[in-house]
Amino acid sequence: MGDPENRKKKGLGVLVEEAREQAKVLTEKVKTDIVEPLKEPHKTPLYKSIFRVKHDESERSRALGVLSNVFLHLHPAKINRDAVRYSYTWGMGGITFYLFIVLTITGVLLMYYYHPTKGQAYDDIIYLMSDVPFGRLLRNMHRWAAHLMIITVWLHMFRVYLTGSYKRPREFNWVVGVILLVLTMLLSFTGYLLPDDQLGFWAVTVGTNMARATPGLGHEGPFGPQLGMTPYNDVRFALLGGSIVDANALLRAYIWHCIAIPLIAGVFMGVHFWRVRKDGGISGPAPVMLESEIKKGPTVYVAPQQG
Repeated sequence: MGDPENRKKKGLGVLVEEAREQAKVLTEKVKTDIVEPLKEPHKTPLYKSIFRVKHDESERSRALGVLSNVFLHLHPAKINRDAVRYSYTWGMGGITFYLFIVLTITGVLLMYYYHPTKGQAYDDIIYLMSDVPFGRLLRNMHRWAAHLMIITVWLHMFRVYLTGSYKRPREFNWVVGVILLVLTMLLSFTGYLLPDDQLGFWAVTVGTNMARATPGLGHEGPFGPQLGMTPYNDVRFALLGGSIVDANALLRAYIWHCIAIPLIAGVFMGVHFWRVRKDGGISGPAPVMLESEIKKGPTVYVAPQQG
């Protein structure tokens, strides 16, 4: 009886000792990852990825402050040539921004011939395409640029994900990029209703009906009824300015599409470009040597080992 009890006591002692060691390791990890960053949050990687950080007072740091300034040097002082190859970047980020510029210019020109009122919006589109010189070209440039921007922004996000460009120190810029992706989709969605045709009417009808199931904000979504949401005060009602797709919905879509979302997207694009520059330019693979740069030495023959 004594021998098994001693073994049991020793086993419990080992377990207690292991538990103490694990608790000690966990305590050190909490201290390193949580407590110390809370004491000096401005030194954490998350803070540095979002806000500008002052360099230390030294000649090297002052030089880095000048070279890394986005206004003084739009492009980095040094880049990895393998990171800027079109076969690697696909050029999707630049193409997306170019399409946004095209959409802005053509959108402003389209505003000269458009009235966001029920009954006149559709007539304005017909007049633009049939009577205005180059009106059909102008509208089709805006329409196809919008379709292409949706494609290029998705390809840009896909390339960033494939190349791991969302990792430290670019995690904050990845979040900004996701926000820009959502804003691009919202621009496309709000522009659907502006011609006031059947396609736009039913697209917005289906889209806003889905909004009724938004958690907490829709009267058919989780926690919506508990928070007092009804068909006359939920997020769908706010998007349409009423309970049906009518003149109020057209006016709100026009304001969101032409003023609010482009301004918000412009601010986030500025932050996005600044972060790309601050994070060292376009992310890419580790520097590699070209085949022409490799000095070929004598060929060494290794005999196969005998069995």
